[in-house]
Amino acid sequence: MTAVQIGILGCVMLFVLLAASMPVAFAMAVVGFAAFAFMVNPAAAFSMVTADLFETFSSYSLTVIPLFVLMGQVCFHVGISRRLFNAAYQWLGALPGGLAMATVGACTAFGAICGSGPATAATMASVALPEMRRYHYSMELGAGAVAAGGSLGMLIPPSVVFIVYAIMTEQSIGKLFMAGVLPGLLIAAMFCGTIYLNCRRRPELGPAGPRTTMRAKLASLAGVSETLALFVVVMGGMFLGYFTATEAAAIGAAGSLAIAAARRELTFKMLRTALMETVRTSCMVMVIVAGAVMFGHFLARTRIPYLFAEWLGGLPLPGWSIIASIILFFLVAGCFVDALALVLLTVPIFYPVITKLGYDPIWFGVIIVVVTQMGVISPPVGVNVYVVSGIERDIPLSTVFRGAMPFLWTLVLAAAILVAFPQISLFLPGLMN
Repeated sequence: MTAVQIGILGCVMLFVLLAASMPVAFAMAVVGFAAFAFMVNPAAAFSMVTADLFETFSSYSLTVIPLFVLMGQVCFHVGISRRLFNAAYQWLGALPGGLAMATVGACTAFGAICGSGPATAATMASVALPEMRRYHYSMELGAGAVAAGGSLGMLIPPSVVFIVYAIMTEQSIGKLFMAGVLPGLLIAAMFCGTIYLNCRRRPELGPAGPRTTMRAKLASLAGVSETLALFVVVMGGMFLGYFTATEAAAIGAAGSLAIAAARRELTFKMLRTALMETVRTSCMVMVIVAGAVMFGHFLARTRIPYLFAEWLGGLPLPGWSIIASIILFFLVAGCFVDALALVLLTVPIFYPVITKLGYDPIWFGVIIVVVTQMGVISPPVGVNVYVVSGIERDIPLSTVFRGAMPFLWTLVLAAAILVAFPQISLFLPGLMN
């Protein structure tokens, strides 16, 4: 068998194992090891596994993941999510669908200290959905807004997907974080516009709440001042070049602990819970990265990514049509494969194509995250939808999926805007030192 044939067979076996419900990290590791052993020899495969595991779990660059996860966990356990939601509701609650808009706003702010889409969705579902029931909101709109708003945690920095993409492509984590800010705010505004238009057309979906005074609105900002300060210090320090992404993550984690201590909520029980969740999440990400590295070494041996890049780059098609094809692939594949796993599986294949066509890799990272956002709310494996339905077990999956559909089309429109106007993503990175 030729190297290309072995590569194709390995990819087929990977999808067979995924279809059989094997965890994606182990599926990539098993196929990568077995195929590498077949192509070279078992001793070389064992050596590769040892080196890849050691390099992944001792990687200095990857320490940003547990540090940012710890920051988000501590902030969650000191009740920041509830204060963010209250502030957003004070400002937006009087509008048609205002409670759902407040949820999107709170998801945007919480994503700035969390970095995970499912975690943001789970947090805001427990905070926002009981309030929506109290104000007689349609649970279709409410659950859909939470699932879609939670996806903003993947785009608003710090983002775990951005971190992994940066390490795989040797791009600046800080520049990728900055690249996600304006697209994240744009999509949050478009989500709010979607809610407003739907509630204007069907007022029963989200009745307007009581008006609040300017004093109450300003008072609510006191509850989010620490979140704003933490975000400004972490992101502003990276933007101005005062510290690296890893140093920013350490400062963010220390800052979250300082906030907890200042609020007298830094208890042993809370710290133990936050640390346990941090270890669990970080180990999951690290194992997936290690499996992807093994599978990537096998793919590199077959030369499939480079041959595919040469073939796709040589097609007599304009660059935008190739980009559109890649986006369509991510949109379809994201319906079946976890977002982080999809990035790890496909970036080694598509990244050479992007660089060959002359597109900016920072911009492409943003596009990948936006398209994978679609996957977490689209059937049949929209993970955020399952998270929301799991938190509120009386809301059927079908209801959440229906509620998420308008936001899915909004994301498609947002992706088209970001492709047509790449400077939205590249403006802030271009200002960095």
